[in-house]
Amino acid sequence: MASARDRVLDAYETLLIETGPGAATLDAVAAAANVSKGGLLYHFASKDALAAGLLARLRERSASDADAIRAADGATAYYLRTSAPGGGIPGGLTRTYLAALRVAEHARDATAVRDALAAVDADALGALRDRLGDPVLAWMVQLVGDGLYLRTLIGTPLPEGLSVDDLLARLRPQLPAES
Repeated sequence: MASARDRVLDAYETLLIETGPGAATLDAVAAAANVSKGGLLYHFASKDALAAGLLARLRERSASDADAIRAADGATAYYLRTSAPGGGIPGGLTRTYLAALRVAEHARDATAVRDALAAVDADALGALRDRLGDPVLAWMVQLVGDGLYLRTLIGTPLPEGLSVDDLLARLRPQLPAES
């Protein structure tokens, strides 16, 4: 069972994604998490603290995903498949990332949000660079994954008749054997 802190962050993510930052009040988050407002305030003393908790969660999930990229049998395939619509990055990174984008819309400290999003970008690029050994190739793979990820975030399917396997088939001649 999820801790009260995780339930609060889950509820905050849901409200941000489904109704937007304006509707994600402390009262609404507490109600959605099925905790008292005092219980919410125990973990997050303010809305800014709640946003900071979300950004900390984003960084944790990003670091876990970078570890998964490094450990994957086929880092490029893992990265592109989990970036594509329906691919689903394990651990909720996509959902937390989308919620963080919504926080950015109304953040008092936009720098903290930009820094967290930049850390996600750097985590993935670093993991790809580690596995591919070529910084330009790693960046190219990341850019392809970014395009797929954007489709995931906005709900756009892949073009009819094309798949991630088609992308991988074109990229494989450029990739080291175990990437």
